[in-house]
Amino acid sequence: MQDTYSKLMIADALRRARAEAPFLALLLDREPALAARLDSGALPGLAEAVIDDPAMPVMRRLRLERRRLALLVAIGDLAGAYDLTTVTGALSDFADRALDAAITAAIAERTPEACAVGFAAIALGKQGSHELNYSSDIDPILIFDPDTLPLRPREAPDEAAVRIARRVVEILQARDGDGYVLRVDLRLRPSPEVTAIALPVDAAISYYESLALPWERAAFIRARAAAGDLALGTRFLDTIRPFIWRRALDFGAIGEIRGISRRIRDHHAQGQMFGPGFDLKRGRGGIREIEFFAQIHQLIHGGRDMSVRAPATRDALATLAEAGWIARDEAQAMTTAYTLFRTIEHRAQMVEDRQTHHLPTGAALDGLARLHGLDDGAALLALLRPHVAATARSYDALDPEDGDSLSHDAAHLEQQLAEAGFADHDAAARRIEQWRGGSYPALRSPAAREALEAVLPGLVEALGAAPDPQGALVRLDVMLARLPSAINFFRLLEARPALARLLGAILSYTPTLAEALGRRPELFDGLIDATALDPVGPVETLMAEMADAGNDFQAHLDHVRRIVGEKRFALGTQIVAGVSDPLDVSAGYARVAEAAIGVLAEATVAEFTARHGRVPGSELVILALGRMGGGALTHASDLDLIYLFTGDYMAESDGEKSLGAVLYYNRLAQRVSGALSVPTASGPLYEIDTRLRPSGTQGPLVVSLDGFARYQHEDAWTWEHMALTRARPVFGSASARAATQGVIDSVLRGDRPARDVVADAIAMRAEMAAHKPPKGPLDAKLSPGGLVDLEFAVHVVQLTHRTGFAPHLGAAIVELEALGLVPAGLAAAHDFLTRLLVTLRLVAPDAQVPAPATRALIARALGVADWGGVVASFAATRQEVSDFWAMVAGSRGVE
Repeated sequence: MQDTYSKLMIADALRRARAEAPFLALLLDREPALAARLDSGALPGLAEAVIDDPAMPVMRRLRLERRRLALLVAIGDLAGAYDLTTVTGALSDFADRALDAAITAAIAERTPEACAVGFAAIALGKQGSHELNYSSDIDPILIFDPDTLPLRPREAPDEAAVRIARRVVEILQARDGDGYVLRVDLRLRPSPEVTAIALPVDAAISYYESLALPWERAAFIRARAAAGDLALGTRFLDTIRPFIWRRALDFGAIGEIRGISRRIRDHHAQGQMFGPGFDLKRGRGGIREIEFFAQIHQLIHGGRDMSVRAPATRDALATLAEAGWIARDEAQAMTTAYTLFRTIEHRAQMVEDRQTHHLPTGAALDGLARLHGLDDGAALLALLRPHVAATARSYDALDPEDGDSLSHDAAHLEQQLAEAGFADHDAAARRIEQWRGGSYPALRSPAAREALEAVLPGLVEALGAAPDPQGALVRLDVMLARLPSAINFFRLLEARPALARLLGAILSYTPTLAEALGRRPELFDGLIDATALDPVGPVETLMAEMADAGNDFQAHLDHVRRIVGEKRFALGTQIVAGVSDPLDVSAGYARVAEAAIGVLAEATVAEFTARHGRVPGSELVILALGRMGGGALTHASDLDLIYLFTGDYMAESDGEKSLGAVLYYNRLAQRVSGALSVPTASGPLYEIDTRLRPSGTQGPLVVSLDGFARYQHEDAWTWEHMALTRARPVFGSASARAATQGVIDSVLRGDRPARDVVADAIAMRAEMAAHKPPKGPLDAKLSPGGLVDLEFAVHVVQLTHRTGFAPHLGAAIVELEALGLVPAGLAAAHDFLTRLLVTLRLVAPDAQVPAPATRALIARALGVADWGGVVASFAATRQEVSDFWAMVAGSRGVE
C-alpha cells in the first residue's frame, strides 16, 4: 500500500512539474534515464546524482551533477518524500563539494604536484547554515595563508590567491549547454569595493577584530569552513569567535542590534505588502524577518549562553525557546511559517531556475499554486496570509517604532521626510539609509550610529525647514564622507539643537561656507562656543590667539590656518544667522587677516634671520591696499600687499649666510607670501596680490622705502596714486610704519607728478569695463553704479582736492560729505553696496538672483523689508552712484 501511495505521489509530482515548471520539464528531457525511473514510480537516492568519472573535466562533471541533483530534489520535494531539512541539506552539501572541487582543480591546474592547502572558503548565509535555496547563489569569503599556499616560481602569494579565486569562480559560474554549477557572490568580504577577492587570513582576522560592522556579526552566526583547507578555515573562525559572541552587551551593542533589525524593511520598498508579487524573503512578515528575529536574540544572549549558537534558523528558534529566551508558541509559529515560506520559495525557483523570492502575479501565481498542489493563486495566498501576519506581529513587537525617532520602516520614513519638507523624499531616505548602514568610516562604530540616531530627528527637521533641503542633505553627506569621526559632531548637534538649524541654513544658503565645511568639517566645532557669533576682537587679541609657543614653523602655519578658518567661517555664519551687520563682518574679516599677516610675517622673519641674520638698521614693512588697506574684506577677498624695507639698500645681512639687502628682502618677502598663501594640511589661507607694487609685475617684489618714495613722487601713474588712497601699513615697527605713512601722506597731499586725474580715471574705468564685465545682475562691485564706480569717483575727488584720505572708503566718504565735496547720502550708498557685496560673496557668489528663501536672507542682511525693496534700493543706489561718477567725470581733473 505504501509503495502504491509513493508511486501515486511521484506520478502527481511529475505531472505538476511537466505542466507548471518549464525548468523541471527540461531536466526530465535532458536526463532520460532518471526520468524513466521516476516514471516507473521509483525515486532514485540523491547519491545517484554523483558522477564517479575522474576522467571527466571538473566543470562538466559538476554541471551534470547539479542538473541531476536539481531534478531529484525537486521531484522528491513535490512528492512529499523530502522535507525542507533534506532539501536544503542536499543542496548545501552539493555546494560544499562543488566549491571544494573547484578549489582543488584551480590549485592543481597551476601547481599539479602540490596539495590543495593554504586556501579556504568560509561559507556564509544559507550555505553556512546548511539551508541553501533551490536556486541560490553562494556567498563565500575566500581566505589564504601566504606561508602554505602553493605558488609558481617567483610568484607573490596575493597574486596567486587572486588567480586561484578567479578560476574557482569561473569553474562554478561559467555557463554552457549543460548549464552552470553555482552563482558566486563575493561581496560579503570586508570592504569589497577596495579589497581583493581573496584575503590573507591575518588581514581578515584583523578586520573582524577591529573594524567589522554589526551586520557582519549577524552574518557570522552561520559561518563555517566549507571547502578547501578546512584546518585554515577553522583556525580563522576560532580566532574571530569573540567578535561574534560578545559576553558583555552594553547599551551601544543593543543599539547596533536594533539597527540591524530595523534595516531589514528599509532596503526593499516593493514587495512589502502581502498579495501577488509579495517578496517571500524580504517582505514584511517574510523569511528574512524570521531569520533576523532568531539572530537578534542569538546576538543578545549567545555571548553567555552557548546553547543558542545554532546556525540554522529553525534550530536557533528551538534552542532559544528551550533556553527560555523566547516563548515556545512563538518559536513554533515562526518555525511553521519559515518551513512554509521556504517551501513556496523553492517552488517559485523551480519554475525557471531563477533566484527569485517573489510570488508571481496573474496567471503565473495560479501556476505556482498548482505546482504546490493547490487549486489557484487565491488558495496559495490564503495558505500564506496568516503566517505572514503572525510573523510581522512578532517582529514588530521585537522593536516597536519610537514615536520620537526617525522611522526605520521605508514607507514611514519617506512619509516623515516628505512631511519635513523634502520634495525628493525617496532619495533622501536612501541617503539616510546609507548613513545608518555605516557606509562611511565615520559611521562604522556603534557609538557613531547611536549618536546619529539621537540627532537624526532634529537634523531632518532642521534640514527640511531649510531653503534647499535636498541640497543641504547632499552637502551634509559630503561632510560625513570626509569626517574621520562623527561622534562629536552628532553629540554637538544633539546638545545644541539650535546648531542643527544653523547647519541647515549654512548648507542651504551659503555654497561658500558649505564647501569650506565639506573640506574641513571641524570648522563647525567652533560654533559650540557662544562667543563664536560675536564680533571678532581687536587685532592684538587675535594675534595673541594665533601665537604659537612651539619652534615648528610648519605647525605654526597650520595653527594660524586653523584659527583663521574658524574665524572666517564664524564671521560668515553671523550673516547667515542674522546676528551681525555685514559691515561689521567685513571689518572682522580684515582684522583676522591683519592678525594673520602680523603673526606669520613675524614667524617667517624669525626663521629667516636664524640663517641669514638681520640687515642692520633695516626691517621689513608690509603695506596693505585695496579692500585690505581699507579694512573691509569679503569672505572671498584676496590681499593686495606691497613689501618694502627701510634702511640702506646697499647694506648686507649679518647672518651665517649673508645676503645683500635687496636679495635678502626679496627672498624674505617670497617666504612671507608663501606663509600667507601656500595650503597646508589645515587648508589654504589667502590669495596674495602684489601687482600694485612699483612698476607692477615688471618690478622687483620688494623695494626700499626710499625707492618707493622716489617712485611715488616722480614716476607713479594716476591708478597707482588712486590705489595709494587706501594704503595702510600693517606690519613693521611703529617707527617704520610712521615713516611709511609719512611717504603716503606727502604723495597724496600733492608731492607727485601733475596728471589729468579725471581723464586717466575715465580711461581706466572704460578699460576695466571692457575686460571685467559684471558677473551677474547682482554684481555690486562691477555693475554700472557699483562699488568700482564709487571708488573711482571718490578717489578722483580725493586726489584732485587732496583731502579725505581715510583708507576706509566709507570713512573717506563721510569726511568728504562733511566738506561738501560729495553728495549727501553717498555714505549710505557705500554702506548698501558693501553690505550687498559681503552678503552675496557668501550666498550668491555668481551674482545671480538666488532662490526665494535666500532672497529673504539678503533682505534681512541689508535691513530692507523684502526682495522687492532690495531690487529697488539696488537700482536707486546704482543710479545715485552713476550720477556722482558722471558728475566727477565731467569735471576738470588736471592738478
